[in-house]
Amino acid sequence: MEFFDYFSQLYGDRWPALLEALKGEGNAVRLQFGESLEPYFLDEASVFAAKSLAVEPGMDVLDMCAAPGGKSLVIASMLQGEGSLQSNDRSPDRRLRLTHVLENSLPASWLGIVKVTGYDGVKFGLHKKESYDRILLDAPCSSDRHVLNSPAHLEVWSAKRVKRLSVEQGALLASAVDALRPGGVLVYGTCALSPLENDKVVEKILKKRPAMRVEPIEEIPPGADRTEFGVHVLPDTSEGRGPIYCAKLTKF
Repeated sequence: MEFFDYFSQLYGDRWPALLEALKGEGNAVRLQFGESLEPYFLDEASVFAAKSLAVEPGMDVLDMCAAPGGKSLVIASMLQGEGSLQSNDRSPDRRLRLTHVLENSLPASWLGIVKVTGYDGVKFGLHKKESYDRILLDAPCSSDRHVLNSPAHLEVWSAKRVKRLSVEQGALLASAVDALRPGGVLVYGTCALSPLENDKVVEKILKKRPAMRVEPIEEIPPGADRTEFGVHVLPDTSEGRGPIYCAKLTKF
């Protein structure tokens, strides 16, 4: 099948072990911020990506593609009820899930600074120019681990879709860059396997937006791979974590 041929060429001798790891269970941690609040289970690599944003209390933060909400929970826990968090997702159905997660898993004192919105992410750069101290763009991607474990999605997977998604991711990232304040930090992430959706998207934005610089992520999960611009956490070497890619960018 095209999916297996595509990634076999990308990963070479590593692919058989990675394939088996992708079929296995993930490595999730329990997020719970009060005994009476709903716990949320999030891949450890996703927690790492959100924490890489280095949020501090009092900052204005945008989670541009926030549903289902796990990373927004991590960000809210770092803000501690000070500043603002805009958790955005343009899908009405996903936004309902996002709202449920936030309302049922966050203490009231933290929830008070959170606003859920449904804008198209590519519009932020135009309408909210230089408005945020921190932006997390967990971009819609090919979600290869999900595809692999879903026969229906596996059947319709194509390399053309990867290319199309990379274009959409580039548009979202350009919007995020324009919505970021000078001195601000942006983390771009996906759960994709292909460099086309990861490093290549970052490479293009660095050419289009010369004010942006890559900032190395110092502490990474055990077994994670450093790429040209970011970090790729893959389950074959990271005890089931991932796949999660993230790159940290600063605006000068």
